Amino acid sequence: MKHRRPLVRCFSLATALALLVSQAVAVTGGPQLPNPGKAPLTRQQQIDLGLKAAAQVYQQMPVLPDNSAETQYIRRLGAKLVAVIPQQYSWPYEFHVIPQKEINAFALPGGQVFINVGTIAAAQNEAELVGVMAHEMSHVYMQHSAKQAGKTQTTAAVAGILGALLGAAAGGTIGSLAQAGINFGAEGIILKYSRTDEAQADAVGAIIMWKAGYNPQAMADFFKMLASQGGAPPQLLSDHPNPGNREQAIQQEIANWPPKTYLATSPAFETARKLASEMKVYTAQQISDGAKNGEWARLNRQSGAVFSPNGGSVVPASASQSAAASEPAPVSIASVLPDTHMVQSDLGSLRISRPSNWQLTMPRQAGDDVQIAPSAGVVGNNVGYGVVLGGVKPQGQSLDEATSNLVTALQHGGDDLQPIGSAQPFTVAGIQGRSQMMQSTSPFPDANGQPQRERDWLITVPRPDGSLAYFVFVAPEADWNRFTPAFNSMLRSVRFQQ
Repeated sequence: MKHRRPLVRCFSLATALALLVSQAVAVTGGPQLPNPGKAPLTRQQQIDLGLKAAAQVYQQMPVLPDNSAETQYIRRLGAKLVAVIPQQYSWPYEFHVIPQKEINAFALPGGQVFINVGTIAAAQNEAELVGVMAHEMSHVYMQHSAKQAGKTQTTAAVAGILGALLGAAAGGTIGSLAQAGINFGAEGIILKYSRTDEAQADAVGAIIMWKAGYNPQAMADFFKMLASQGGAPPQLLSDHPNPGNREQAIQQEIANWPPKTYLATSPAFETARKLASEMKVYTAQQISDGAKNGEWARLNRQSGAVFSPNGGSVVPASASQSAAASEPAPVSIASVLPDTHMVQSDLGSLRISRPSNWQLTMPRQAGDDVQIAPSAGVVGNNVGYGVVLGGVKPQGQSLDEATSNLVTALQHGGDDLQPIGSAQPFTVAGIQGRSQMMQSTSPFPDANGQPQRERDWLITVPRPDGSLAYFVFVAPEADWNRFTPAFNSMLRSVRFQQ
C-alpha cells in the first residue's frame, strides 16, 4: 500500500494519537541480545574507520557491483538480520560480495560486511550462510575491533590515528589501522579476533539467527564442516580461531530457548549458490598480485562496483527508509512471512504484539504513521507486507462517518484503492470498531515481475477522547491467507491504555 506518510494530513482531521509518541519493546520470552558495552572509539569514529577501510577494499580487491544477483540476495538476507537488532545497539550495516574462491567473510568497524563468493558456494543451506553473516555482524555489534584497538593504544593515541585517517597522514588507511591493532592479510583486509571474541560472536550471532527464524545450530555446523575438510584450514578458520567446543557451546546456549519453526533454506539461496558456483572467481594469490598493479580498482570501475557509503546499507528501524528503486524486484515469500513468535511493543496509548522478525518503525514527525513490517516488505515509504498504525481526531463525526472519510483520504493519497463491500462491526480489545476490506495495487510485482493486486484491511477503533485509532493490514491478494493468522493475532493482542 502506498502513500503512508501523508495519510493523516490528507484526512485533515486534527492531530495524530498520542500512541505515536514513544516506543518500548518488551520481549515475551526467548533470548535477548546483550548490552555490548563501551569501546575506546566513539560510534562515529568506528563508522568513519570502517568506511575508510571499505573504500580501500574496493581499491585492493574485486567486488561485485551492487546490482549483481549475489549482492542483492546477500543484502536481502542482511536486512532480515538487522531487523531483529534493537535500534539502540544497531549499526548502519552494509553488505558486499567479493568474487574470491576461498571461504571467508569479514566485518569492519561500523558495519561494513564482506562475504566471499566461496562462502556462498560452500554453504549447504541458507541457514549456514546466515550463520556466517550473523557471526560477522556480531563482531560489529560487540565492537570487537574497536575494543581490540583499545588494548594496544591509549585513547589519545587512537584519537591521533583517527585524526591521521581523516587528515591524510602518510601511510594510508591500512597502515593507520594496523597501528591501531587491526591487522591485515596480504590478500586483503582481514581482522584478527581472539578466542574470547569468537565465543562472543558465536553467542550473539546465535541470538540474531534465532530471532530471524534460523536454527543457530547451522552456524556450528558450517564451522564444523570447514574444520573437517583436512589440509590447510580455510582462511575463515585462520581469521576466526575456534574458541573451543564451538558446537557444544552453541547447543548449550540454545537448549532452553522457546521452540519455533526454523527456516532452513529458500529457492533464492539455491539460485544464489548456483550462480556462485558458476561465476568467475579469483584465488587469494591472484587478488594479492592484482592489488599491486591496480587491477581491481580498474575492474571495479568498469563493472560499476564503486564504493558509495550507505549505498547498500541496512538502517535501524529509527532511521529513514532509503529511496525505492523505480522498479522494485519481486519479494521472496520466505523473507516476509511472519514468525509465530511474538514480541510486545508499547506505543504509549496502546500495546500490540508483533512477529519477532518484523521491525517496528516509529514516525519521524507528526503526521507520519507507525509501521510494523519485515524489512523486505517495505520499499521507500510503501508497505507491501505488514501493518500501518495511526490516529486521527474526527471532530464530532460518527464512527461510520469517520471510517468512510478515512477510506476517502486513503484514496486521495495516490492509491488506486477501492473498498470491497461496506464497513462491518468489529471488536478490538472489547471496543466495537469497524472493519473495511479494500483492494489496491501492491508496490511489489509478483514472481513473474508483473503488477499484482493487494488486499488492504482497515480497522478503526474509537477512543474515549474522541479520536480514532486505525490499523491497515497489507499483503498481496495471492498471499493474503498466509498472513491473516498473524494479523488476527496482532489484533487480539491490542490493549489500549488511558
